[in-house]
This record gives sequence, C-alpha cells and structure tokens, in this order.
Amino acid sequence: MELCQTQGLASVAFPAISTGVYRFPADRAARIAVTTVIGALKAAPSVTRVIFCCFSEDSARLHRQALASTSPEGRGLIA
Repeated sequence: MELCQTQGLASVAFPAISTGVYRFPADRAARIAVTTVIGALKAAPSVTRVIFCCFSEDSARLHRQALASTSPEGRGLIA
C-alpha cells in the first residue's frame, strides 16, 4: 500500500494465495487480508479501489464475509 501511495496509484489487486497446497486456513487468510488492507488504506488515501482476486467461489465467499463483517471502511472493496 505504501508503494501505491508513493506512485499515486488509485487501484490495486491482491491475489488470495497460500490456501491451496500450502493449506493455510482460507477463512483466516481472508480475514487477515481484509483487515490488513483496511488498516493500510488509512496511510494510502490515493487508493480508491482494492480488488481481492479469488481463485474459487469459496475463497470469494470468505472474502465477502470478511468484508461484510468489517466497519464501513470495507465497503467499496471487491472480492
């Protein structure tokens, strides 16, 4: 997010990784990704759009749930 801010980028996409063969719990990964990005957005006001690239419908559902459980800062983020 710092790089986005210093480069004046308005959007960024993050892939949902490490939950396949590395077996990191997908629900935990989604919550970590969403809360980390929301926290980092405060320091990157140039970023107006964040996309979470999910490689399965299950991953997308978990990211949507994590976004829905956040404060209003999570609105506008796409999973």
